Amino acid sequence: TWDGPLWDLAEDKASIGLIQDFAAAGKPVGFVCHAPGVLRHVLGTDGKPLVAGRKVTSFTNSEEDAVQLTKIVPFLVETELKSLGAEFLSGPDWAEFVVTDGKLVTGQNPGSSVATAKALLSLL
Repeated sequence: TWDGPLWDLAEDKASIGLIQDFAAAGKPVGFVCHAPGVLRHVLGTDGKPLVAGRKVTSFTNSEEDAVQLTKIVPFLVETELKSLGAEFLSGPDWAEFVVTDGKLVTGQNPGSSVATAKALLSLL
């Protein structure tokens, strides 16, 4: 399912470490749909959440509600990112929407996959 990263990668120390290492090295990182949820424990070089003060997007709470998974997923990605101090941006539900903040690229939903990949590739 598309919410898989919330159940495993969001808590996986190897995944968290890899993302932190890429970000610290100035390499671009990209996440789409539920995948921005894996950033919940990722820290920047300043020891603060990597998303703190940064513009991001993800599967929105309203999209989660529309697919009736609000009470099933372990956490709501939009809510989590906001709680970490991110500036959460979103487009209309199900519309393609991508946010690039420095070397961090995030896409809102499955329909944003191609545009997110293109944005990430443009940073290489």
